[in-house]
Amino acid sequence: MSTSNSTSDRILQYNYIPTEWISIMYLALFGLSTFAHTVQAFYFRLWWLMPSVIFCGFLELTGWSSRLWSSQNPFLDKPYIMQAVTLVIAPTPLVAANFILLGRIIRRLGPQYSRLTPRRYTIIFVSCDIISLVIQALGGGIASVSTSRSQAQAGSHIALGGTVFQLVAIIAYCALAAEFLFRYTRDRPMRSARVPGEALRGMIDKRLRRMLIAMFIMTDFIVIRTVYRTVEFVDGWDGKVISTQWLFNVFDGAMIVLAMFTLNAFHPGVLLLGSDDLNLYPTSSNVITLRDHLSKNGDSSEERSA
Repeated sequence: MSTSNSTSDRILQYNYIPTEWISIMYLALFGLSTFAHTVQAFYFRLWWLMPSVIFCGFLELTGWSSRLWSSQNPFLDKPYIMQAVTLVIAPTPLVAANFILLGRIIRRLGPQYSRLTPRRYTIIFVSCDIISLVIQALGGGIASVSTSRSQAQAGSHIALGGTVFQLVAIIAYCALAAEFLFRYTRDRPMRSARVPGEALRGMIDKRLRRMLIAMFIMTDFIVIRTVYRTVEFVDGWDGKVISTQWLFNVFDGAMIVLAMFTLNAFHPGVLLLGSDDLNLYPTSSNVITLRDHLSKNGDSSEERSA
């Protein structure tokens, strides 16, 4: 293949040359947010933020670094492949953070109002998130290294399957969250309490209300991005959507950076008391431990009185 043909083929990977200043801007924004999240995670000792929000930030930084590389060397395959894979899967850990937050809020307000237990929320939805991540990474990888149109379409279809699966999981999460809040506000529990502690009904104060609003805003940004990616994959790896740079910059990059900064501003370390101490979030095991402790103290007091 001649040099001119090779150059033409490689430009078709993007169908444009990534704009340098856009890549630098997103690197600065994601770098700032990721650094802030790291500091916040250590300060509040919320270690689950590491494999979720912070991991998302590092994937975004890798992807946008690759696009910056492509802006300077548009004919190289390596940066194109790197950005294609990392930016497809990057928001997935951020989605997992929302799933975890919902479980913690349910545990605080009252598990009896939820269709699933907080633990099951985390297990089911984080598992779905991991599955979608693997599928999207596989599809993005196949499409980005494809040497024929049929291979690119196959990879695009696989990535589409992972994206749609993720979108379905997010919709299910939203539906269950809405049902929980409906039952909570009307005091209509799904089931009777298994132990006395599950009958406790937490209060939605100003901080928790802000946390809920932030979660809804984050979810909106993520849904917009996921719908965009779904349309992109339906349109095809060489379609008009994926070949239009401003669509990617707005509906992928901007949506995720806004979601990350939303969580910086409305941080669970502040709004959920900044502690993983289970005593702040009554659960069955918590209440049993407390009940046994009080019972033992009561027995000891009676013995001293005797």
